[in-house]
Amino acid sequence: MDLQKPPAGTPEQQPARPDPEGCLVVAIRLPVRIVVLVLVLPLRMAWDALAVTGRFLGDSVLRPVGRALLWSARALFVWPFAALWRYVLVPVGRVLARLGHALVAVPLEWLHRSVLTPLAHALAWLARHLLVAPALWLYAAVLAPAGRAIAWCLTGLLRGVGLVLTGVGTVLYWILRVLLVLPALVLWRWALVPVGRLLAVFGQEVGQALGHAWRVAGRISLAVGRALGSLVRWIFVEPVRRLYRAVLTPVGHAVRDAVLRPAAEAARGVGRAVRPVLASALESVRRARADVRRMLFGEPPKPAGAVDRREPPGRAARTLGRSTTALTKD
Repeated sequence: MDLQKPPAGTPEQQPARPDPEGCLVVAIRLPVRIVVLVLVLPLRMAWDALAVTGRFLGDSVLRPVGRALLWSARALFVWPFAALWRYVLVPVGRVLARLGHALVAVPLEWLHRSVLTPLAHALAWLARHLLVAPALWLYAAVLAPAGRAIAWCLTGLLRGVGLVLTGVGTVLYWILRVLLVLPALVLWRWALVPVGRLLAVFGQEVGQALGHAWRVAGRISLAVGRALGSLVRWIFVEPVRRLYRAVLTPVGHAVRDAVLRPAAEAARGVGRAVRPVLASALESVRRARADVRRMLFGEPPKPAGAVDRREPPGRAARTLGRSTTALTKD
């Protein structure tokens, strides 16, 4: 089995190596990337700042304003026009369509069926005998032979002209090939192609440098943003949080325990003490109102059906399931 294994240096086990790059590509790449990074970094930071600002404005201002404007436009334009279309224009259009069908379409259909169609048939019979038959005879007897003769003459003339033009075209082709095509081919092969390759390499490196610089500038911008956020947090947020936790929270608890809770207990005690007084005062006012009403208007009359008697009316003579009867209920 060991004798059947391929040697270590065979092409099957060796990894594929990338194509080596020329010294010109390596010499162009580093300066181009440095210059592009210096130019792109401020643009990327400004772009990130504008993106954050635009996102904040879009979420906080533009989207609510756009919704309000959309609702206003719908209320001012869409709904009135929809109502006008549905309740005015559509019924009027239906009425006009029915009137047009009754006043225009039906008479025109009758005119077409009863007048124009027979008249057109009569004219077609007359045209067939007066125009078509003489035209067919003229074509078969005169125009066709004359056309064949003219076509034969034109065919010979065109053949001669074609031979002349073919010779002239061949001469012009070789003249243009020698004077223009061959020099242009030499110029393209030995001048333009090398210059184009050089410009292509330079453009490719510039494009790669722009992409690399944009990514590096994004990372630098992210790092700067995080540093600014940390700085703002340590300068403003952390002192405020520590002040709130170390000073305001204990002071608030002390004020709550020393002032607010006793004041609330005192207020509840006062409320509990005042509530019976208010209830008795209201009861006194209610009784005084009843006495004044009785003094002014007298006792209210009793209902006619109310009779003071010992026996209960109707079926309520006894109450089952209770220890009292209807006679001893009062």
